Amino acid sequence: MHYWLMKSEPDVFGIDDLARAPRRTTGWEGVRNYQARNMLRDEFREGDRAFFYHSSCEVPGIAGVVKVVRAAYADPTQFDSKSEYHDAASTRDAPRWFSVDVQLETRIEPVITLSELRAHADDALRELLILKRGNRLSVTPVSAAQWRCIVALRPSSASSRTEKADRVPRTRSKKT
Repeated sequence: MHYWLMKSEPDVFGIDDLARAPRRTTGWEGVRNYQARNMLRDEFREGDRAFFYHSSCEVPGIAGVVKVVRAAYADPTQFDSKSEYHDAASTRDAPRWFSVDVQLETRIEPVITLSELRAHADDALRELLILKRGNRLSVTPVSAAQWRCIVALRPSSASSRTEKADRVPRTRSKKT
């Protein structure tokens, strides 16, 4: 299993929108960065887990945990000429952009703020990409150690199912 952090602007699509979606599931579409696209296409697998991060808002931070319920498939918005994510150069035979489906597992309340994450930057989170200057990717990997550290910040927000899934052998190598 891999761990991820997926960013979205809550005024575009936030944790509340995901909670209202049928089966609390949505396609993670509209990614238009090649590095993020490559991770979605090549590395995301069913069962992977991700932090749902609110960005570009008054209080940026981790608002929930999602599970990948469908691995990479062609992002349908690239074929829709009315979509802001339309890509005229992309074809159904050779799609350029990919999506995954995610399902809300749990909200994290209160949100784990960016400031709170920075307070742990000298510890397990020192290499967390969201804390690196200049990082603008909407999808970034999270190591198992980083995942455990962040989950420990809000243990009461994690369901018992989530806590069991978060147990990762200490010998597991860091995801890069």
